[in-house]
Amino acid sequence: MVFSSLIFLYGFLPLCLISYSAASSVRSRNFVLLIFSLLFYAWGEPKRIVFLLLSVVVNYLCGLAAGGKKQPLRKPAVAVSLIFNIGMIGVFKYSGFLMENINAIFGTHFPVPHIVQLIGISFYTFQVMSYVIDCYWEKTVPQRSFLKFLLYVSLFPQLIAGPIVRYSTIAEEIDHRTTTLSDLSKGLNRFVIGLAKKVVLADQLFRIVDAFFGSTPEKLTVLGTWYAVIVYSLYIYFDFSGYSDMAIGLGLIFGFHINENFEHPFLCKDITEFWQRWHISLGSFFRDYLLPLPVFGIRNKYLSLALVWLCTGIWHGAHWNYIIWGLYYGAFILLETKIGRKRMRKIPLVLRHLYNKLVIIIGFGIFYFEDTAQLGTFLRNLTFFNPNGFFSYAEQMSLYNNLFLIIAAVICTFPLLKLPEMLKKKYGRSEALVSAAGTVCTTGLLVLSSILLVDATTKAFLYFRF
Repeated sequence: MVFSSLIFLYGFLPLCLISYSAASSVRSRNFVLLIFSLLFYAWGEPKRIVFLLLSVVVNYLCGLAAGGKKQPLRKPAVAVSLIFNIGMIGVFKYSGFLMENINAIFGTHFPVPHIVQLIGISFYTFQVMSYVIDCYWEKTVPQRSFLKFLLYVSLFPQLIAGPIVRYSTIAEEIDHRTTTLSDLSKGLNRFVIGLAKKVVLADQLFRIVDAFFGSTPEKLTVLGTWYAVIVYSLYIYFDFSGYSDMAIGLGLIFGFHINENFEHPFLCKDITEFWQRWHISLGSFFRDYLLPLPVFGIRNKYLSLALVWLCTGIWHGAHWNYIIWGLYYGAFILLETKIGRKRMRKIPLVLRHLYNKLVIIIGFGIFYFEDTAQLGTFLRNLTFFNPNGFFSYAEQMSLYNNLFLIIAAVICTFPLLKLPEMLKKKYGRSEALVSAAGTVCTTGLLVLSSILLVDATTKAFLYFRF
């Protein structure tokens, strides 16, 4: 089940809200959320819930041991958790890729397993790993209730595609939370804005991407290639940040305050800042749990950076382009680290923006092409070595026909949600007037999104596969 479907919007969610509101205590509300969360994950493929429950059981027990008073059990519990969780990801996500490369390198003919990847496995596995490690580091107290721990892992707003929620973020709210009118209003508005990002912008932008990259990308001209990859960059942002907005909004509706996952990343001035604004929960995970680790027994920040970005690439998928993509960004992060913040700030702002936008856009192209031959063709077609010429009439017409959509998408990368507060402060508009205008806009976006979903084939969020 996906958030951007009519069955979720007008079936699952209203039924969940009615049941949740009818519950009289936090305990009963937790039970309602747990049932609906498990139903949400099992929708369409009930068998996959078995592996989710297995992960919960193993990490629940490891968390108790890692945070317990029996010293001899603490380190082994962390080790068991890491081996189990990394093993789960390895089997379901990378086993085929690994066997293909073993056969290619050594000329062997081992059978390549074709295992269907579990939806959301990378997200909920990182959550439970962070929980066990935090228990060991005594940053959080182990959860004694299995059902409450299961609720933390399976909470449907963030289960499938994040953000990666630390247990410490919502630990208190599992037992003690209330939903204020302010939270309810903010949550509903945030959810609808995320829905509009997905349905009104991302899904429409994907039509352009699919028309150019999905058929014969090798035949694109120079401008056609740049046009397609820029649109793809906007598509990924609105698709993923839209899901995060919906997750955060749903969390607020149910009394959970989930951390931000995007902070207008295209406003960044360099690549380091881009990754402080993009997929914040993943970046903070690697920063807190992987960056401090010694590499080959050596504590060196450059080796640690290389390891972080290698793992960032691998996390995203079992194809070489993701590894190249991770190392590509790692190289620019390393370059900026060597230059230093003070020297970077001395570079004219226009040049910094031009530099980082080129790096980001090309990076998204690397991210798109899982076939390395097509990736090579894409990189060539960005340059004047492109044999197809500079531009074509079909590409020109596509840009002309979709100009309004692209301009709207670019405008929406800016912090528009802060405008009401800015206007209120500058012109002294009343809070009631701003709130009324916001309600009208939100209602309009919900109606428009619903209309677009009526005849549309539901397209899953891109990050479901990660």
